[in-house]
Amino acid sequence: MITYLVGGAVRDKLLGIPVKDRDWVVVGATQAEMLDLGYTQVGKDFPVFLHPESREEYALARTERKTGQGYKGFTVHADKSVTLEEDLQRRDLTVNAIAEDEHGTIVDPFNGRADLEAKVLRHVSTAFVEDPLRVLRVARFAARFHHLGFTIAEETMALMEDIAASGELWDLVSERIWTEIGRALEERSPQVFFQVLRDCNALGDILPELENLFGVPQPKKYHPEIDTGIHTLMVLEQASLLSEDPVVRFAALMHDIGKAEVPRERWPNLQGHEQLGADLINTACKRIRAPNEYRDLARITCLYHTHCHRTDVRHPAAVLETLEHCDAFRKPERFEQFLLACEADARGRLGLEKHPYPQADILRRALAVSSGVGTAEIVAAGYRDAEIGVKLHEQRLAILSEELAST
Repeated sequence: MITYLVGGAVRDKLLGIPVKDRDWVVVGATQAEMLDLGYTQVGKDFPVFLHPESREEYALARTERKTGQGYKGFTVHADKSVTLEEDLQRRDLTVNAIAEDEHGTIVDPFNGRADLEAKVLRHVSTAFVEDPLRVLRVARFAARFHHLGFTIAEETMALMEDIAASGELWDLVSERIWTEIGRALEERSPQVFFQVLRDCNALGDILPELENLFGVPQPKKYHPEIDTGIHTLMVLEQASLLSEDPVVRFAALMHDIGKAEVPRERWPNLQGHEQLGADLINTACKRIRAPNEYRDLARITCLYHTHCHRTDVRHPAAVLETLEHCDAFRKPERFEQFLLACEADARGRLGLEKHPYPQADILRRALAVSSGVGTAEIVAAGYRDAEIGVKLHEQRLAILSEELAST
């Protein structure tokens, strides 16, 4: 029984970046032996165990054989006869197929270290095409390591294209798709994830609403980059610079999703895309099983980002309208997320990446000063039911008018 540190922990250690999670492979052991040693089994499809003290995952060395469609169509074999090299060979990328023994000796049968030095993401074997989920995983690793200069090997990209062409991406369940999208949104360069999917012709299967934006023109006066798809990925890039919050980043990604729904004869005039997009977000989020907080912020950003852009101290009524539409008084934290997504949109334009965005600060100040108006005094003055809302609006507008006029 020999235990090896494997996968991402070894890869990140060799790259000199912090190791977050450690996974282990056990060679020469049986399920019964692991249980006798006090490990707790957690894997259903194959034997994975939790260490009795560290609670880290230990998996028996295993092989996989393709027997059906999709990422679940595999037969797993795990027993004492499976070697470390056989276990590593089933992994997706060479940089993830490196092991380290208890003495610190590196085991690298597929030249993963050489690919780390060359900054290349390369498949281990042609068995790569057997699991369609690997298309999303490789795209996610490309997003994670883009800032280090990593690229995807041409031959690996070709296999990803083959998987997309096979139609097996349709066999991925929504929960797995969202898991990869959600994790990609947490990476350092999330826009790379979606660009890679587009480059291998997989984006249309995963998020067709985003794929449809490419080729939709916008007025050059406001969008020097012209193409809506390009703009969207630029916005996502800016959002990742402004915030590490994946919810903000998702809202940035989806903010213009309705522009592809505007009839072609009206292009590049895309007025009305906001409501079209809000409806599309509902559909897309239901399909990919996005959490409600992602959907809700994306909808609000889609509906009201243009309101935010038009914020002007000379129009306090419009400022208050934006606060009310976005439910800023009840959900100020979400409103701050909205402002970050809007700022990303303003900066996600060719040549405007460093452009100031005073609208966000105006709205922040407006929310701060008008939040002091409460309903207690209004009720005490005798107002009831709908009258309370009307009076609340009037008092907030009066305060805003005075505050903004002094700006």
